[in-house]
Amino acid sequence: MQTQIKGINGAGVEVGLKATEGGILLSASAQMIWTAKGYGKQAMATAAVAALVVRPTTTAMATLFNNSSNKNFVIDRVFAHNLVAAAQCDYGLWLCVHPAGMTAPTNDITVRNRTNGAAGDTEGAFDNGATVVDNGWFPWGESGTTVTVTTPGRQLMAEVAGRIILPPTAALSIQVVASVNTATFCAGVHWYAVPETELVLG
Repeated sequence: MQTQIKGINGAGVEVGLKATEGGILLSASAQMIWTAKGYGKQAMATAAVAALVVRPTTTAMATLFNNSSNKNFVIDRVFAHNLVAAAQCDYGLWLCVHPAGMTAPTNDITVRNRTNGAAGDTEGAFDNGATVVDNGWFPWGESGTTVTVTTPGRQLMAEVAGRIILPPTAALSIQVVASVNTATFCAGVHWYAVPETELVLG
């Protein structure tokens, strides 16, 4: 006797699920679906900022602020490019999540796009060098090392993969802590702006 597995789609309609000829159920990641819908966005600073040699407090290398009224920003990855390298230098990414109710920073970053090939937009205020409240900084991702000076240097990447989500008026700040402050970095974020109707927090 054959059995058909069904599910409910976003419109509330019952549909049959698909499988390969061998019976393996086909599925797509939420990230792929959100990308296809145009929710995927990226923004990056072009002006390099010197790394800190102490734990971050109120100075951010870059800050992403959720300036929407009805979307949650699901952070996929955070990155920084070592534009000016320094010899014998170790460095790593630090992130700070600012709770909802933060005052919007200056939206001064213009290098941005959407990851489905559509034109970029201004959703998500992104500021280079903002002064922020110290809501707690934590290291994310693997550290990098420059042994000999080669400019530009390496890239840092924190695969957040949705483990940080920003509701409206919340924000995420980025900083790089290094062994010397002569190393400079351009920071950026890749996120998904998901409507609250599709992703409910709490």
